[in-house]
Amino acid sequence: MEQYIAEFIGTFLLCLVGDASVAGVVLSKNKSSNAGWWVISGCWGFVLMFVVLLIGPISGAHVNPAVTIALAVAGKFAWGLVPGYIIAQLIGGILGGVFVWLAFLPHWAETESKEAKLAVFCTGPQIRNTFTNFLCEAISTFVLMFCILISVSAKLAPGLPALFIGILLWMVIAAFGGPTGTAVNPARDLGPRIAHAILPIANKGGSDWSYSWIPVFGPIVGAIVAALFFFAVF
Repeated sequence: MEQYIAEFIGTFLLCLVGDASVAGVVLSKNKSSNAGWWVISGCWGFVLMFVVLLIGPISGAHVNPAVTIALAVAGKFAWGLVPGYIIAQLIGGILGGVFVWLAFLPHWAETESKEAKLAVFCTGPQIRNTFTNFLCEAISTFVLMFCILISVSAKLAPGLPALFIGILLWMVIAAFGGPTGTAVNPARDLGPRIAHAILPIANKGGSDWSYSWIPVFGPIVGAIVAALFFFAVF
């Protein structure tokens, strides 16, 4: 049970801080308005570093269904734990979205753009193309997963893998975020997207469910390929 609680807390913190950084940049009348992509990618990376330090010894700090599924497919994680991990991660993502809504409560009504409000919670493509959007998510998650496995397998001093993984997420979002926002994590996208759908956000638009499957299955495919390739080669 403590593993599931750890995954819930870790994903909650990841989505809370990550989505809050987006809210600060895109919502109106914020001190951090228009701070830019480096602020967003940096916040996602740094919070992941602290999450790995916090819950890594308890659950392995997957905080990402794509990581959990990929490790199970590769035979490095018990399939019996997979459903519980994914449910905990998804609930953590939903609750993270709820708390971001609360933290920026006055700003939703002040923001005209429905697209900006949705972007706080989940990703979306700049150019909508099913194949290329899916490919971008798969490639970016392949890079993330492959490099995570390298960081974890290397015999590094305690704490260094967490630092490298945080920098890695920062790098991947900064590098691949242009086309789709690069979710690289189904719980990070689907959980807050569900929060967007159910919350009474002032003047919100739709939750773009027609696109929602891409940041779920693209990362899963990319992570599985990365894990299978890594364990076959190393």
